[in-house]
Amino acid sequence: MQIQEMNWPMVEDYLTRDDRCVVPLGCTEQHATLSLATDSILAERVSVEAAAPLGIPVFPTLAYGITPYFMAYPGTVSLRVSTYLLVLEDILNSLHTHGFRRILIVNGHGGNAPAQGWLGEWLAAHPDTRVKWHNWWNAPRTWAAVQATDTLASHASWMENFAWTRLEGVTAPTGRKPMVDVDLLRQLPPAQARHLLGDGNYAGLYARPDEDMLRIWAEAVAETRELLLTWPALQ
Repeated sequence: MQIQEMNWPMVEDYLTRDDRCVVPLGCTEQHATLSLATDSILAERVSVEAAAPLGIPVFPTLAYGITPYFMAYPGTVSLRVSTYLLVLEDILNSLHTHGFRRILIVNGHGGNAPAQGWLGEWLAAHPDTRVKWHNWWNAPRTWAAVQATDTLASHASWMENFAWTRLEGVTAPTGRKPMVDVDLLRQLPPAQARHLLGDGNYAGLYARPDEDMLRIWAEAVAETRELLLTWPALQ
């Protein structure tokens, strides 16, 4: 269930029975022909589908992330690392105050990685709480399903092209883009990065059949749900 479908007494009642919740993390950044909100859309959807049968609340997605390298692409919004960590700290502090003690963070954007390292600091100050960081797209089972489908999979390529991240009236190219020089890309300022990267796809096809995508999606939802199912209550 989503927090937007609950009021505060419902959350208070839930916390008498369970202390789990899910916090999706996304980003607003270029994804070639796909929605600028792709990372947020996918993180939220996989969270909701995984948690719904278990009755575990899913909080609204943090829709802005760390993505300075794409700032030459209009529509991209990037938070400073320091800002992002402060926002995430306030979110976790709020959840802890209310009594949530098992918090699953479902991350949809690789650039948010600095927060995963910082998380150890927060946990050290909150020994009564457990937080799992889950990069849903490259978790072991999901990534294996991606690689079994097509080994050339990357940012803004087919692996993020689902029915719910496509834009009406926008047709994806049919070609298979060669891999960009990622090591060089990471060294460049935004304008030069855009010049090297072009439309935004790092490598590979822009789309694959929906049957391939739904098979991967089912694995992603199941893998995320398993993290919630196998999480023993704190003693």
